[in-house]
Amino acid sequence: MAAENSSVTEFILAGLTDQPGLQIPLFLLFLGFYVVTIVGNLGLITLIGLNSRLHTPMYFFLFNLSLIDFCYSTTITPKMLMSFVSRKNSILHAECLTQLFFFCFFVISESFVLSAMAYDRYVAICKPLVYTVTMSPKVCLLLLLGVYVMGFSGAMAHTGSIASLIFCFDNLINHFLCDIPPLLELACNSSSVHELVVFIVVTTVIGMVIVTMSISYALILSSILRIHSTEGRSKAFSTCSSHIIVVFLFFGSGAFVYLKPPSVLPLDQGKVSSLFYTIVVPMLNPLIYSLRNKDVKAALRKTLGKINFLRKE
Repeated sequence: MAAENSSVTEFILAGLTDQPGLQIPLFLLFLGFYVVTIVGNLGLITLIGLNSRLHTPMYFFLFNLSLIDFCYSTTITPKMLMSFVSRKNSILHAECLTQLFFFCFFVISESFVLSAMAYDRYVAICKPLVYTVTMSPKVCLLLLLGVYVMGFSGAMAHTGSIASLIFCFDNLINHFLCDIPPLLELACNSSSVHELVVFIVVTTVIGMVIVTMSISYALILSSILRIHSTEGRSKAFSTCSSHIIVVFLFFGSGAFVYLKPPSVLPLDQGKVSSLFYTIVVPMLNPLIYSLRNKDVKAALRKTLGKINFLRKE
């Protein structure tokens, strides 16, 4: 159902481009991205679930990161793919708000999962003797509960703010998903208050996450620099490098979109940035964590060995 204060009952998603010659190539490209994302994240989830060696706090959070990326990508990509093959990619008002809610929920949840992973690395490197006590199953579950509570709270704030907007006649969303900036552009009533809500929520989330990560990695760096052996330093750096790469990719592209008002950042440029952290990052995460992680590669070889052994039997 459309909001009572809005005459618009459905929106039209403009998609990534309106050039006919690019529709099929882009459809095939992003379909390939989606397949890699699904296979990669579900594969990592299965691998962590099946291998007892990976039942540690670090992989507990990685399991949830992959689960979030899988759901995150599934919330966005199928509808985007439809824009390449359908003449009119419409979405009902209620469906648009639903997509926005889950989009915000998974984005914010991923931010805090990455923050929890930074804290886990801090404890592992700086306080290894009390790691199992500090990162007990109870503590990990409480951290995860906090992750999803923050995700739900942020998503409700954003969705509630957008739901109160009035949409009169123009229903063409210049985007491939129901995102906040293009919806603010369509609103008939003043969007300054809603832009303020977006800025407050985003800066609060990013602020909390960045402070946590900055403190964690400052302490980690200080601890690493006190290690005398080159091998010890290399091992410590390797445990953090994958996480640092993912954090840089995710927050760099996300902050570029949401920390600038629509008047400063053109929507077409925002679409490209959104494409990076909504489609590309969820695809890269399992590749980064598997290709750069000895434990994951060892677990994969062990699992494949078991599968080959069972086939021979």
